[in-house]
Amino acid sequence: MSALPTIMLAPNGARLTRADHSALPVTIDQIVDAAIEGYEAGADGLHAHVRDADQKHVLDAGLYNELLVELENTIPQMSVQITTEAVGAYSAQEQCDLVKDVLPENVSVAFRELERLDDKKELHRFYHWAQEACISVQHILYDISDIERWARFVKEAGLDEARLQTLLVLGRYAPNQISSPDDLLPMYKSLQNLQPNADWAVCAFGPNETACLKKAHDLGGKMRIGFENNTLNADGRIAANNAERISELVGLL
Repeated sequence: MSALPTIMLAPNGARLTRADHSALPVTIDQIVDAAIEGYEAGADGLHAHVRDADQKHVLDAGLYNELLVELENTIPQMSVQITTEAVGAYSAQEQCDLVKDVLPENVSVAFRELERLDDKKELHRFYHWAQEACISVQHILYDISDIERWARFVKEAGLDEARLQTLLVLGRYAPNQISSPDDLLPMYKSLQNLQPNADWAVCAFGPNETACLKKAHDLGGKMRIGFENNTLNADGRIAANNAERISELVGLL
């Protein structure tokens, strides 16, 4: 299992389109270009979403495999993580099936989405299969309740706790999706109390993204940054592209 990258670029996410920002990457070529620019700016990982011809977020094994091949051919030194985000359109079973179809080295899952799987034993089997297949699974956790349920699940399923990865999300359900560095400390303390050995990172919505990620870095965490969560620089200006967001963070660090 590979460790989480220090700075992971999330260049597009599931919801924004090029109508929201002209530099948001939606095609395979655009995502590859964003990855190259992000790597040159200081990111060592990519969190990848793929889109269909209408820019709609899809869990499509064929598109993911195409993207992974292109990235391996152009920038093999960059760690790549696919997502299983449901966006209300996919079931927990379809999310698990995507991972089995693609067999990625790294995948991001929202625990509150996968725990909806009706057969809990099947969910246990999925996680054990992923660990046996050496697939690094990063669990997205939105609040302390998520952290507590996830930690209980890890114990119940008997997972290898030395191989756990998490993403603490700040501001997703805050007013106007504006996060604050102060949001991190309660979640950080809960994670350290329940799973102190987990490899963890933070992402943050809104114009305080850079400050939130700097706080995570100061506490020993990793960082996910990019247009998926925020298109603004710390001074309120709209960033020209994803690489500009990374450059700002790298400069601060």
